[in-house]
Amino acid sequence: MRNAHDFWGEFIGTFILVFFGCGGIAVTILFSSLTGLFQVAVVWGIGVSLAIYATRHLSCAHLNPAVSVAMVAAGRMSVKRLPTYLIAQLLGSIAAALLLYTIFSGSITQFEALNGILRGSPDSLKTVMIFSSFYPNPGSVPVAAIGVPAAFLAEMTGTFILVFLIFTLTDGCNLGRPDNSLAPLFIGLTVAMVIAVMAPLTQAALNPARDLGPRVIAYFMGWRGVAFPEQIGGYLAVYIIAPLAGAGLAAMFFSKLVRPLMDSKGTAERCDCRP
Repeated sequence: MRNAHDFWGEFIGTFILVFFGCGGIAVTILFSSLTGLFQVAVVWGIGVSLAIYATRHLSCAHLNPAVSVAMVAAGRMSVKRLPTYLIAQLLGSIAAALLLYTIFSGSITQFEALNGILRGSPDSLKTVMIFSSFYPNPGSVPVAAIGVPAAFLAEMTGTFILVFLIFTLTDGCNLGRPDNSLAPLFIGLTVAMVIAVMAPLTQAALNPARDLGPRVIAYFMGWRGVAFPEQIGGYLAVYIIAPLAGAGLAAMFFSKLVRPLMDSKGTAERCDCRP
């Protein structure tokens, strides 16, 4: 298989990310195992770090279509490799969500029965949010007052911050970047911090594959229209288009402004910029 290392790196890494992240949400909703948003955010962040460490020798460990698109936009990756990355990321997220559902299906059914929740009804937002993101966040108390424009801005901003920091944490021109062996930890920390701030509004998906893959599984496992609400245009904009837009803007901001400034700054140590 051509580009097999890219495919399996992105598939495995995205699987790890979604399994730990959505798994953390599952045990929080079903068993109250995690307390508070910050603990959930930390689980997501650690999951991202572990996924990068596990797969970055196979692929570039993007694990997110928005990151892959940004890398192409910034000239860090050939557009020919993009389809392999996107397909692998989506399939990895689907596989992780399917395994999670298989493991937790009995507990989900019991939770629904104990709380009088009919799967597929509006009340089943309480369980479908294990798999996918919604705005306003159904788990926020009080529920945030947020519509499509603000939700779009939140997801775009969160992804912009994530992708911009990925560039600054890994680019050779940034003499203040961490050691290469520590970069995944800082990227995971970035994910945790963005989730801690944005999740009360939109659950902070920041990743089209992370949202779409589990949403597809939820649809076929009985949540149907709750997984894909009627205002599908809004969800498409917020969880697919907004992260891609934020990532593209971050790529342009870094490559056209920040990196040239880093490269031109007079320092005693030469920049070793990667193309």
